[in-house]
Amino acid sequence: MINFVDVKTRMDKIVEIFVNDIGSIRTGRATPGLIENVVVSVYGGQKMRLIELGSIEVADVRTLTFTPWDQSAIREISNGIAAANIGMNPVVDGAIVRMSLPMMTQEQREDYVKLLGRKLEGARGMIRDARADNRKDLMDAKNEKTISEDEFKRDETELQKVTDEYIGKLEALAKKKEAEIRA
Repeated sequence: MINFVDVKTRMDKIVEIFVNDIGSIRTGRATPGLIENVVVSVYGGQKMRLIELGSIEVADVRTLTFTPWDQSAIREISNGIAAANIGMNPVVDGAIVRMSLPMMTQEQREDYVKLLGRKLEGARGMIRDARADNRKDLMDAKNEKTISEDEFKRDETELQKVTDEYIGKLEALAKKKEAEIRA
């Protein structure tokens, strides 16, 4: 017997990983996900992510602002963002760092769509791996005669339904992200 709560929990984690992963793919719009995981050196070489150093806000469609909690580190943060080579030039404006997104070319958009496709296929693979692990456990139980043939078929069918449901969720998220990239 398969514990479908565990299966769904594992697949939910895969969807969450996918959402976080595609959050860093650039679209035509500014989003905090573009810079929140950028690592900068502050306080004499300590490496920290921007999300750990201050707040990120969307000023307008193509502008992000970063307000550090410790103003003494603003220059190090600005230099770290510039060194991260993320396609944005930080400008210190008083107590905040402003970053403007340049317009994307059609070629860049196509490259990002291809990257999205690779990430989607990787997430689909993880879902299929989760299905395969559970199916193997199911086969073992059938071979050891701990479940009947009818239970095996019922659980196998349900496992495939759950797998299809989660792959559908991934594809819907990818389709939405692709629309954002192409917009």
